[in-house]
Amino acid sequence: MSKNFTNNPVKLPFSYYLNQDVLFLAKDLLGKVLFTQIEGKITAGIIVETEAYFGVQDKASHAYGGRRTNRTETLYSEGGISYVYLCYGIHNLFNVVSSADGEPHAILIRAVEPLIGKDIMEIRRNMSATKGAISAGPGSAAKALGIDRTFNQKDLTGEEIWIEDHGIKYPPDEVAATPRVGVAYAQEDALLPWRFFIKNNKYVSKPNKV
Repeated sequence: MSKNFTNNPVKLPFSYYLNQDVLFLAKDLLGKVLFTQIEGKITAGIIVETEAYFGVQDKASHAYGGRRTNRTETLYSEGGISYVYLCYGIHNLFNVVSSADGEPHAILIRAVEPLIGKDIMEIRRNMSATKGAISAGPGSAAKALGIDRTFNQKDLTGEEIWIEDHGIKYPPDEVAATPRVGVAYAQEDALLPWRFFIKNNKYVSKPNKV
């Protein structure tokens, strides 16, 4: 990984999220830094694991077949907002909505490497930031950053939750592409290699092998 953090971090602009290539975005978001600000407290983590969900044609997507419900309606919004849903009645999972209005593409953020506000993350997760489990897996990553259902439909260019480019780059041979986790119901689409992660990063969720 390139350790050359830029001196001028840039918040990703609205136009970034309008890209219709969700697979490109899922890979490009690796190394970007996800921020939250809650009651004046800022926490941030480097995105090290993502999954792409390819709209109405993806059997693993909540929007497969054009499904529209109160929950999934957020996915049909123009890119640049958050989609947070409750999984198993326990975990809040954070997704980046992308593409054009009416095209329900999204990227699930599965893991982050703690960067800013580690002490706050430790309190939220009741464990040391040196432990990979603090933010490995989408539920843990969201909890470490304080993301809950109130973050659904938030503007990703706002002041509550946003993503910045700090110039962190990973060479192609450090990025793995494997099938997504927990989507066996998606039949043949469960085999698509649309989960991307940084090899040998301890904050990546299990299974973390290629």
